[in-house]
Amino acid sequence: MILSNITVPLLGAVDTAVLGHLPSPEYLSGVAIGASVISMLLWAFGFLRMGTTGLVARASDSGTSWLLRALVLAISLGVLVSIVATPLLPTITQWMNASTGAAPHATDYLQIRLLSAPFALANFALLGFFIGRGDSRTPLVILVCANLLNIVLDLLLIIGLDMGARGAAWASVAADISGFAIGLSLLYNRHPKVFNAVRHYLLGGHFWPWQDASPWRELLRVNGDLFIRTCLLLFTLTFFTAQGAAQGDSVLAANAILLQLLMITSYALDGFAHATESLVGNAVRRRSMALFMRTVTAAGVWALGSALIITAVLVVGHDWIPTLFTSIPDVLEQAWAYYPWLCCLPLVAVWSYQLDGVFIGAGKSRQMRDTMFIATVIVFLPSWWFTRHYDNAGIWFSLFLWFVARSAGLVVYFYSYTKKNNWL
Repeated sequence: MILSNITVPLLGAVDTAVLGHLPSPEYLSGVAIGASVISMLLWAFGFLRMGTTGLVARASDSGTSWLLRALVLAISLGVLVSIVATPLLPTITQWMNASTGAAPHATDYLQIRLLSAPFALANFALLGFFIGRGDSRTPLVILVCANLLNIVLDLLLIIGLDMGARGAAWASVAADISGFAIGLSLLYNRHPKVFNAVRHYLLGGHFWPWQDASPWRELLRVNGDLFIRTCLLLFTLTFFTAQGAAQGDSVLAANAILLQLLMITSYALDGFAHATESLVGNAVRRRSMALFMRTVTAAGVWALGSALIITAVLVVGHDWIPTLFTSIPDVLEQAWAYYPWLCCLPLVAVWSYQLDGVFIGAGKSRQMRDTMFIATVIVFLPSWWFTRHYDNAGIWFSLFLWFVARSAGLVVYFYSYTKKNNWL
C-alpha cells in the first residue's frame, strides 16, 4: 500500500518538477492552482474509495454488491461534476487569486482535466474494493502503470511539444482513463466471479435503489460523513493555496513544491492506514477485540517508525530536495524559508492518517467528520485570521495547528471508544 500510495504524489511531483524548470513560474503557478481546484472537485468524492473499503472489508460475502453500487454512484457523480463545474471555471480561478499570467494556464488545465472526472471517480471505487478485499498488489499495478504513462506523457507533451499546462492536463486525463481500463481488466483476471457478477447485475438491472433501498441508505450514510470530512480537508488545502497565490507567483510556486513534498509523506504514511482499514474491518466482522487491538498497535508502531525516517530524510535533504523541483532563484528562496514547517509535520500528522484507517475500517465515519470540522472551522480558520499579517508564515503555522487538531481529536475519540469497548 505504501508503494501504491506514493505513486500518486510522485506523479504530481513530476508535474511540478517539469513545469518548475520552464523559464517562467507562471506555468507552475497556473498548474498549482488548477491541480488544487481539481483536487477539491474530485477528491471531495474520495469517500468512494474510503467508504467502499470499509464496507467491503466488513461484508460477509465478497463485497460485490458494494463495488457495484460504488461504481454506479462514482460514474454518475463524475458526469455531474463535469457538467456543472465547466461553466464555473473562470469564477473559480478568480476566487483562487490567480495572477494575470497564471490564470489562463489554470483555466486551460481545468477544462481538460474535467473530461476524465467519471473515470477518476470510478477508479476510487475500484481501488476501494481491492483494498477492502486485502488485495494490495492490484492497486499497486493500476497506479504504477497509470502514473508511469502520465510521467512519459508529461515529458513528451510539456517539454517535447511545448504544450505547457495543457500538456500536463492531457497527460493526467490519459492516466485516469488508462487506470480505469487497467482496473477493469485486473478485476476480470484476479476476481472473475466478482467481475461476472457485476456484469450480470448491470445487465439485469438488479442494482437499482428502488428494488432494495436499505444498502443504498447505508452506502450514502457512510459516504455522506466522509464527503463532508473530505470537503473540509480539501477546503483547507485549497484555501492554503489561495492565500499563497495572493502573495505572488514565487510564493505560490514555492508552496506548491512544499505541498508536493507533504503529499509524498502523507501518501506514504497512508499506506499503513489503508492496510489498517482492511484489517480492522476484518476484526470487526469477526467480532475480535484482540485482533482489533493487535492490528492498531502493530500499524501504529510501524507508522511512527516510518514518520521518523521520513523526518530524518527531509532534514538531511534540506539543501538539495527543493532544487529537484525548480531552478528559479526566487522560488527556491521562498521554499527554503518555509521548509522547516514541512520537516515538523510528519510526526504530528502521522496519527491523523493512522487513526483515519482505524475509524474507516470500523465504520465510525461520523467521528472523522466531527474531528475534521473542529480542526478546520474552530482551529485552522481562526488561526489564519489572527496570523494573517504574518503572510506565508501565518498560513503555514495555521496548517501545522490544523494537523495537530486532527490528530488530537481522533486520539480522544479512539480512547473514548476503547474505554467503553464500543468498537465492535
